Amino acid sequence: VLLHVSTAYCNCNVKYIDEKVYEPPLAPHKLLDACEWMDGDVLNTLTPKMIGNRPNTYTYTKAIAEYLLYQNKEELPVVIFRPSIVGASWNEPVPGWVDNYNGPTGLLAAIGNGLLRVMKGDFYGTSDIIPVDIASNMMIAVAWDNVVYKSDELKVYHCTTGQMNKFTWGQMERMSHECFMKNPVNTVARIPNPRFTKSYVWHEVCVLFDHVLPAYLMDMMMWVSGKRPIFVKIQDKLRKAVGSLDYFTQNEWVFSNKNLDDLLNKMTPEDRKTFNFNVKSIHWPTYMESYCLGIKRFVLREELSELSKARQTLKRLQRINFAVNVFLFIAVWRLLINRVAVARTLWNFLLGWAIRIFKRMPKVAKSS
Repeated sequence: VLLHVSTAYCNCNVKYIDEKVYEPPLAPHKLLDACEWMDGDVLNTLTPKMIGNRPNTYTYTKAIAEYLLYQNKEELPVVIFRPSIVGASWNEPVPGWVDNYNGPTGLLAAIGNGLLRVMKGDFYGTSDIIPVDIASNMMIAVAWDNVVYKSDELKVYHCTTGQMNKFTWGQMERMSHECFMKNPVNTVARIPNPRFTKSYVWHEVCVLFDHVLPAYLMDMMMWVSGKRPIFVKIQDKLRKAVGSLDYFTQNEWVFSNKNLDDLLNKMTPEDRKTFNFNVKSIHWPTYMESYCLGIKRFVLREELSELSKARQTLKRLQRINFAVNVFLFIAVWRLLINRVAVARTLWNFLLGWAIRIFKRMPKVAKSS
């Protein structure tokens, strides 16, 4: 059997995605013929029209590849496997194993460093993450199913969690914050504080005050101390990387999982245990803690024995953050008192009220 690994988002221009191959607007052979004689500039000009309301060429070419296989299904024993957003492992080889920055791993690493603090996204929207070992186990079972139970039709399998064990971007925000506050990374630059918002205006305001200005301030401190400024460049790269995910964090889809259910029912209890891909078994708080620790161990190459040192660094950042906030509050308040009559009147009222309360406290204490 020829098992083709696609993506659950290859037909993201449709909100309800069934386990079938969708016909693309342009036939694969016509697209291939056009690529033979068109130069790069012409293709770049025509790309937005060709992909239509899909967000990028990746999802479009995945759909094209699926249809090309569908057209040749009589000659090839093809089966299509569509995972959603592949993340760290749930159990195998160890919980939290991951070896790249793809998908949510890059987001979580930036959150752990404190460099990514605001993202466009639906707080209540589905974050359809699938652990890599769950996807791998299901791929093996899918191949077995199509050898033992042959079918004349080309079968498509969705490997997704959204309809069977929902996990939201808001849960990711909260759980990643809790995990990285409990187990910070050694390279933490700011206090982890991720936030998802659907408001364009609020997002841009937060990016300015929580990403851009602090990056320039930290670079200025690096320059003064004789080190090479890096934070502005990091923020530029981070914004481009996160921007490519905006479409997926602000929208959600319904994926049919009928073939997944049927496959589980065909397997023996022993096989279901050995090749576990039952997404209902995932406990998201446990998974996210393992994921964040896995990023620390396997991606950032940090030793867990250094956690105490990382926690001390985070506490120092918390003290600095508190001191800066107090300084800014006093500076702004002093400016308002000196420039705005209403603020000055309010300050005098509050100060007078506080003085009267303190004067009455000894009398209250004596009477009691």
